[in-house]
Amino acid sequence: MSNLPKSFSVLGLPVHVIANYPNWLQERLEQSQGAHVVTLNAEMTMQAERNQALSKIIQNAELVIPDGAGVVLYLQLLKKQNVNRVPGIELAEALLQNLGQSSSKLNPPKVFFYGGSPGVAQKAADYWQSLSPGLSIAGSHSGYHSELEEEQLKQTLAQIQPQLILVGLGVPRQEMWIAQNRHLCPQAIWIGVGGSFDIWSGIKTRAPNWLGKNNLEWLYRLYKEPWRWKRMLSLPEFALKSIVYYITDRCAISQ
Repeated sequence: MSNLPKSFSVLGLPVHVIANYPNWLQERLEQSQGAHVVTLNAEMTMQAERNQALSKIIQNAELVIPDGAGVVLYLQLLKKQNVNRVPGIELAEALLQNLGQSSSKLNPPKVFFYGGSPGVAQKAADYWQSLSPGLSIAGSHSGYHSELEEEQLKQTLAQIQPQLILVGLGVPRQEMWIAQNRHLCPQAIWIGVGGSFDIWSGIKTRAPNWLGKNNLEWLYRLYKEPWRWKRMLSLPEFALKSIVYYITDRCAISQ
């Protein structure tokens, strides 16, 4: 069984710190152990404060990674932990690359892409198939569909039992959907990948590396998509609540 990851609290939510996240998940796959991976950032943390259902899902996830710059700075400054940011898209890419190298196996792990606008998930799947011919892609499905198509999708997943299921529905919809449907493929790794399909399909581009390394990828997103400004208000809200939470915690310890 995989070793339980070390956990730290960020505003009451767990964040797991592991030396190598892809290897830990690869071990889960090899041992037929399922996992829900949550990519935690400041915006999701603030949503969880107002959405108890989302908060509970994050609390119950087997792996919560420090995806956002705010979460990383919280752990570095307030928890004194040497933690690096782990973007969800990069974790998913590392897993896909690992699985693509499993072509020599008799039954290589299968991958399913779900979410995005019509055709986007398939384009993302095609991109990875061309990048890694050994990857076993079980299928794809758009995030826009009828209730009947939703039921057909669930039946498909239950039938083919993919080992890695990437869900790009945005927060919190993707986390809710995964929690509601994990029972269909209990041995699978489920990851909410947000807008990763748009990146892989070529619709959008990621921030330059130097921005990402300096925890400024959010600024590039705001530049490319100005309508995000309301969502970005979660960053100062997160910072303020972090300070209040830290002071309250220190006072409680000193008493």
